[in-house]
Amino acid sequence: MPEFPTTFIRRRLALLAPLLGVSLAITACSAPGSEQTPTGDSDTPVSTELGTDPITLEMYAETGFPLAKALADEFTKQHPNVTFNIREDQFTVITENAPRVLASDNAPDIIRLPTMVDLVKDGLLKNLDPYFDAYGWDKFPASSLVQLRLTEGGAERGSGSLYGMGLGYSVTGVFYNKKQAQQIGMTQPPATIAEFEELLAKAKATNLQPIMQFNKNTAGINFPHQALQNHFGDPTQIADWIFQKQGATFDTPAALKATQTIQKWAQAGYFPKDANAIDYTAMMGEFQKGNGLFMFNGDWESANLDKNMAGEVGFFLFPGETADAKRVAMSAPNTFGVGARGKNADAAVFFLNWAHTNEKAREIAVQIGGSHPGGPADLPLPAVNEGTVLAETLKASQQLGADNGAVDFTANATGGIFASAITPEMQKLIAGQQTPEGYVKAVQAEYEKELSR
Repeated sequence: MPEFPTTFIRRRLALLAPLLGVSLAITACSAPGSEQTPTGDSDTPVSTELGTDPITLEMYAETGFPLAKALADEFTKQHPNVTFNIREDQFTVITENAPRVLASDNAPDIIRLPTMVDLVKDGLLKNLDPYFDAYGWDKFPASSLVQLRLTEGGAERGSGSLYGMGLGYSVTGVFYNKKQAQQIGMTQPPATIAEFEELLAKAKATNLQPIMQFNKNTAGINFPHQALQNHFGDPTQIADWIFQKQGATFDTPAALKATQTIQKWAQAGYFPKDANAIDYTAMMGEFQKGNGLFMFNGDWESANLDKNMAGEVGFFLFPGETADAKRVAMSAPNTFGVGARGKNADAAVFFLNWAHTNEKAREIAVQIGGSHPGGPADLPLPAVNEGTVLAETLKASQQLGADNGAVDFTANATGGIFASAITPEMQKLIAGQQTPEGYVKAVQAEYEKELSR
């Protein structure tokens, strides 16, 4: 999740296999505990036994998202011979550091992955195909792992060998302040983009901040931008571009229309005047203080909002241009991989499998991570409380899966696209220093530059 991606519902929902089972993107067992030789592309036997010898797993995780550490702590409770040494950085820092850190002599066993293509090309990530066979991950919905597959040499995403797993499977949408919604006469979530824009105008006229969104360091306004782009055209085109399919381009009518809309919203004052000076933490603080009717964000904040704004916040998937449009949203695994130079691959993968299949781990994924825990299709979701934000975000995941509408984040298209193009060009756009046409072409130019390296 560039700084997104990670977090939760309390009624037992019957989320069937296709929850995040989407052809455009997304990710989701138990297995025997014996040593096996895989049928994947490696002849090296792998073990599904953890053993009792002392092990320290090196983990490189993302600051501000507590799920990884919570899972690590619970794992150690259940398996006292395994401890974790956890290093945390901002997502953009991980993006910059990942190649160097994974190539070092003290490479992490488990790492939060900003993107996988370049890391696979450089041989820095462990191919998980042997473990797929050994653990029986064919019980996971196949579509839930598609974002985490790459063809040989990292040439193309969406097929090939498996190089990552999710610690939670996120969905993004729009959080809203219920009290402020009542003030402007919003009795239910908007059914169309036009209705959403009417609500923005009403909020502005009522002297409410229509959208609280960060745009410092990383482009948080890319959330509403892609929400619009997803609906203004064929989402498959976006997925193809993210997956680096031959001939795919960002320079499309849908991307241009989305950028024009973002420019219009900025000029109308729907974003904070100082959005380019607001980081993610500040955005969350302002929203929780009541400064903002809407906030584009992900389900990883559900538990936090249920705690700090209990009963005051709702959530909905961003609507389409028509009321009957299928739901489409940025939705992806909170991807973690295993370092090829790490010293404890078997134990690292044991932990990743445990996170998907253990009852307590799945409960943590929902209640702390705020997202669907993934795993085998026949495992039930942990119970969640009705009327919570967590309940709404998990319901949204169910709706998204039913419409087959999950799309990866455009920020994940290449290793550098978010930091080198999307963020600075979006900041210029909001400041009136870039045109919509210029934005679209700048992002595509950086994409082509990176792919040509």
